[in-house]
Amino acid sequence: MPEVKYKRVLLKLSGESFKGSGSYIIDSATVDRVASQIKKAIQMHVEIAIVVGGGNIWRGSQAEKDGVDRATADYAGMLATLINSLMLQDALERVGVVTRTQSALTMQQVAEPYIRRRAMRHLEKGRVVILACGSGNPYMTTDTAAALRAIEIEADVLLMSKNNVDGVYSADPKLDPSARKYDQLTYLDALNQRLGVMDSTALSLCLENKVPIIVFNLDMENSLEKVICGEPIGTLITGE
Repeated sequence: MPEVKYKRVLLKLSGESFKGSGSYIIDSATVDRVASQIKKAIQMHVEIAIVVGGGNIWRGSQAEKDGVDRATADYAGMLATLINSLMLQDALERVGVVTRTQSALTMQQVAEPYIRRRAMRHLEKGRVVILACGSGNPYMTTDTAAALRAIEIEADVLLMSKNNVDGVYSADPKLDPSARKYDQLTYLDALNQRLGVMDSTALSLCLENKVPIIVFNLDMENSLEKVICGEPIGTLITGE
């Protein structure tokens, strides 16, 4: 078994990563592939918590532009993350991974309430913990929730899975063929250059609490296993 560098990780999955390349809101084959990668990491005795986005179902920022009250739009987005969380939970359990979904909004019929100590106990017992509904507060992105939860559960690293992008670039590589990929950045570089890694609140939280961030593409074969073992894939963001 390969040597593991990070023993406890917070994995942030974008809502778009649930769509795959198809036109469906949630592509079952794509979710199954994600579950397969997570299972391999669990078999390496890595503790994994996951924060999921909901952009494949609902985007609060767009709804606000259409006239929806911002807080209402954000709460609707939190519900979208719960749908994705339940689909991922189901996929993980079908491949034999014991999973618990915890929600920042109280919905006891489908998820446990988020309790930090209980989440950490689940991780210690080898269970995957999916953290739904962001931070439970409007005006906060799921990136900020991921940074906050990573700090709370004392994760060794925050892994940011980007949809069809294998790291951080100087510009959008889909629009600018000359965009340069960064192997390593500092938090301040990412903030000052506005590289779109995550929102500034999330980056600032990681900076203040010295949580390293790795941006990578989960669609690449064995990418989660490689990043957990410390292989130089994606982009590493630290204070150094």
